Amino acid sequence: MKKFNLIVVILIVIVISCKNEKNINVTSDLNAIENGLLPSILVKGDSIKHINLLDRMEHYKVPGVSIAIVENGKIKWAKGYGTANTNNGSKVDTKTIFQAGSISKPLAALSALKLVENGSIDINEDVNIYLKEWKIPESNFTQVEKVTLRRLLTHTAGMTVHGFPGYQQTDTFPSISEVLNGNGNTPKIFVDTIPGSIWRYSGGGYTVMEKMVEDVSGLPLDEYMSKNILQVIGMKNSTYQQPLGFEYHSNASAAYDSDGKIIDGLWHNYPEQAAAGLWTTPTDLAKYCIEIQQILAGKENGILSKETIGEMLTKHKNNWGLGPSLQWEQDSLIFRHRGKNAGFTNNLISFANRGNAVIVMTNADNGGKLIGEILRAVSSYYNWGISNPKVVEVIEVENEKLNNLVGKYLLDFQVPDIGDYIIDIEMKDNKLFVTDSNNGDTNVLNALEELKFIDLENGDEVLFQIGGDNLGILWNNRFQFYKIKK
Repeated sequence: MKKFNLIVVILIVIVISCKNEKNINVTSDLNAIENGLLPSILVKGDSIKHINLLDRMEHYKVPGVSIAIVENGKIKWAKGYGTANTNNGSKVDTKTIFQAGSISKPLAALSALKLVENGSIDINEDVNIYLKEWKIPESNFTQVEKVTLRRLLTHTAGMTVHGFPGYQQTDTFPSISEVLNGNGNTPKIFVDTIPGSIWRYSGGGYTVMEKMVEDVSGLPLDEYMSKNILQVIGMKNSTYQQPLGFEYHSNASAAYDSDGKIIDGLWHNYPEQAAAGLWTTPTDLAKYCIEIQQILAGKENGILSKETIGEMLTKHKNNWGLGPSLQWEQDSLIFRHRGKNAGFTNNLISFANRGNAVIVMTNADNGGKLIGEILRAVSSYYNWGISNPKVVEVIEVENEKLNNLVGKYLLDFQVPDIGDYIIDIEMKDNKLFVTDSNNGDTNVLNALEELKFIDLENGDEVLFQIGGDNLGILWNNRFQFYKIKK
């Protein structure tokens, strides 16, 4: 009996030791990530300055962030930071739900692939066969090539409408058919090029997919997803309900604009559920990543078969799969997707075969730059190679030459509601400072070459062009400015 008790004690000590070691490892990871954010640009020769997460949230006016990390096929850690709702002071935790934006698409794609597996839909057949009261209008573009589910999921169906702005709480909430017919706040969704001929991102195409799933299954998309996908994976804090059911409101984050101000009505609503309607958490999205990873590793009775998941992760035009974007190959294959709704910005990156993933969700329009710094910290710490800073070498330019570039510059086209778009460049401390009074932005330009400069904060590149008496600027190889003569 004494021997038995000793064994029990030893086992308890081992369990406690393992648990403590795990907690120590997680704490170490958290400290490294929270204090290890990395900028997009590093200057060659400079020491790396790691940045604190909370400081960058304040800098970018991002009230709340939620992160989940998957390592070796398990959720290693998840944590929320900051404020979910400044009106009531609620904080972000791991159960706070965010609008996923376009990350809704790869999850919603599972519903259509489920119907393919059970024989209800042929992935290569004309989708008008499955659509009931609403059909894709026939045209010269669809005479030979047809819109198929494969093409809808890979953004090659030739469908219009890139994305959706959502509806304020006071707006009339349209049906999915009204959205398709252009009776909401976006144009009519139709085919304007030969299906299969090009890749073009289309939220409109995913809205067609949503209608097809509803017509074939006989269920609204949110009910079908809840019953057949979300609950099966274990995504207990996720829903495609639009507008969001009251039972979820206490855990829902508010949305914030680029100035860090709360959006009227707390958030927008999206009848385009498949394209933009998912509410979820990084922890739940981590469960989605793990499910895909486990199926590829041989899990039986998964949400879909290994064969279907393999096809889902096969590259089509522009490296797009049946739902997610794809990157790299074989053992290094990554499936990923960004998400952007009004006041929400998110990113999901998952290795298909290595059991690793990172999901970051924010409740702000400015969340993208912050997410980039977080992903670089994660990539550096775990040595994943998914996101690294760009290293540049800056030079000094004589003050006399810099002074020749000083002045006011006019954009070569007029901007709606602004008219003449003018920026002002002055010299301070051997650098050029650009003041944009149109939006309040200021850029600090460091020289890469005598006439080529970069903003180390945001990566903007500026090329000065000298031609006779004229002086111009090409901003990010896109916007042309000309110096205003005195």
